[in-house]
Amino acid sequence: MITPVWAEQDKTPSSSKDSSTDRIIVLINPNSNARATESMAELARRETQGIAKVVGKSNQDAPALLTTPQDMIDAAPGVVAIGVEAASNENVAAIIVSAFSDPGLEALRKEVDIPVFGIGEEVFHAAALGNRPFGIVTVTPDEGLIESFRKKAASLGYESLYRGVRVTPGDPLKLVESPEQLDTALAEAVKTSIEEDGAAAVIMGGGPLSASAFRLQPRFDVTLVVAVNAAARAAVEAIQDK
Repeated sequence: MITPVWAEQDKTPSSSKDSSTDRIIVLINPNSNARATESMAELARRETQGIAKVVGKSNQDAPALLTTPQDMIDAAPGVVAIGVEAASNENVAAIIVSAFSDPGLEALRKEVDIPVFGIGEEVFHAAALGNRPFGIVTVTPDEGLIESFRKKAASLGYESLYRGVRVTPGDPLKLVESPEQLDTALAEAVKTSIEEDGAAAVIMGGGPLSASAFRLQPRFDVTLVVAVNAAARAAVEAIQDK
């Protein structure tokens, strides 16, 4: 097992340490899938190297995958509790809520004095960059959840650029457990979003889909926008601006 970057012992003499190595970004996975948490934390580390350590935290009281609006509502208190506890550590410089619907995001922002970023919010900003039309692919077919994506696009001022959602067929829980099957299903959904919906960028709708996006990117000319990385970049900018 590879030791995560944030868990490695720093042997640099204290007198010569860069203070950035003391800064921490806590990534909260609103579901309880520890493997997904570590996968998303590793993606965030691609953006934060040399700036801050990334520590992943799972919401142990939630299901392994959040698939309905009610799941998001139920997960929010756990997200807030994890975030409040994390913010009590003076080395924690920012928090990322790492689920596409940003459960608990606004409530957590009211409870802490450090920047809090939602991967759903940040990925819309990244996808709409340059006023390009964008679509979303996801594994969750819940109609209420899909409607929430449209509402989020509208609330952020991107309704005219929004090209809708394409959902993979099959059981989402089984898909996320099989990288090969997940990649196959997502590739077809991305193709449809581009060819039929006119998307010039495609959002991977869910933190657990992030690793798949990197595997699939070479197959497509349009950008597959990864929510975790978008939020991590925003967190880095906030830390560096301080």
